[in-house]
Amino acid sequence: MKKIINTSNAPKAIGPYSQAIEANGTLYISGQLPVNPETGQVVEGGIFEQTEQVLKNIGAILNAAGYTFENVVKSTCLLSTMDNFATMNEVYGRYYSTNPPARVAYAVQKLPLGVLVEIETIATK
Repeated sequence: MKKIINTSNAPKAIGPYSQAIEANGTLYISGQLPVNPETGQVVEGGIFEQTEQVLKNIGAILNAAGYTFENVVKSTCLLSTMDNFATMNEVYGRYYSTNPPARVAYAVQKLPLGVLVEIETIATK
């Protein structure tokens, strides 16, 4: 059975998709952008601040669904340029300091709202 997860502690979807879907003990979190859910605006600053906000948003969705960062098994990180990889990796590593999930990181031509980073997440119980 499919369950839609939605929380006001993470940004609203900017298109026809759900923040997350839980199905058969697996949580699929849509790509999260560095948008502050209180203001609806992209956070100010560079890749450090944007990655921090993305991971806060992921944490809020995980929490709303009854999961934690320990349950994350796979992340897909999209970057506006690989020049931002080291800093994104530094922030990301603070959220996954032990037993980190599988991960892939890509540089893409352009991200929604002109942001520097977007992260998609899969978690299981």
